[in-house]
Amino acid sequence: MQYEGEESSRNVFYTGAAPNQQAIPAVDYLMKEMKVKRWVLAGTDYVYPRTTNKILEAYLKAKGVAQEDIMINYTPFGHSDWQNIVSDIKRFGSAGKKTAVVSTINGDANVPFYRELGNQKVTAEDIPVVAFSVGEEELSGIDTKPLVGHLAAWNYFMSVENDANSAFIKKWKEFIKNPKRVTNDPMEAHYIGFNMWVKAVEKAKSTDPDKVIDAIVGVEVPNLTGGTSKMLPNHHITKPVLIGEIQDDGQFLTVWETEGLVPGDAWSDFLEGSKDLESDWTTLKCGNYNTKTKKCLGAAAQ
Repeated sequence: MQYEGEESSRNVFYTGAAPNQQAIPAVDYLMKEMKVKRWVLAGTDYVYPRTTNKILEAYLKAKGVAQEDIMINYTPFGHSDWQNIVSDIKRFGSAGKKTAVVSTINGDANVPFYRELGNQKVTAEDIPVVAFSVGEEELSGIDTKPLVGHLAAWNYFMSVENDANSAFIKKWKEFIKNPKRVTNDPMEAHYIGFNMWVKAVEKAKSTDPDKVIDAIVGVEVPNLTGGTSKMLPNHHITKPVLIGEIQDDGQFLTVWETEGLVPGDAWSDFLEGSKDLESDWTTLKCGNYNTKTKKCLGAAAQ
């Protein structure tokens, strides 16, 4: 899955997006393409939204956004009463500046959130929402009318058209014996990771974890968006970033994508205590090497 970054382990390979492969490009898109000036950072109250929003708040301020133009809100898992919060968002967006919601709201809470936006006539044209945890699986089986036109940022969409993705979708539906089942971004991340592991095992001629860990860095495999992903020395991979607009059939229309692949970054460039850290398990053999003190802050690989 996508995650909040701010960690690095020799024994973990991060095939989901780091914040610089999802959250930061999404904000850049809203800022440049939609001229957004005011920001609602809305999330479920746990580590991923809090850390991601901490990074985004620092990033927005580095871009010159004033504190009064940033609204941050957290709600419990499964939160269902969105009337007051959506009213607050609506009021925040009425200040004469283009406003957007950057959503790390997770799970079932998304359905009543979008429904309440519709109830209060907050459209995607008025205040667009870009979500990091709403994909094809979350949209399947629900009424997507209130969500149409809103956005999501991922590294893969089922609607991407190429031979590799078409073949993958066909195999998945045959395997699951249900033509209505969808694919999504975490499935692609696992597909990439498993194929990287296979290549590393072939390269190491062993399934011994230590040998595979050393062999997998530099391994490249096709992804399902038409490119090739590579395992980096920081144990993150290269991924494209796509912004998709939600359609009434529960699929996404890609409206923007990066020109090339974005290397995953374990440590945010925008947080104090993180921006000086480098993760490199091949040369430095350290997950949190401080580039200023020239020291490894944690347990280096033996």
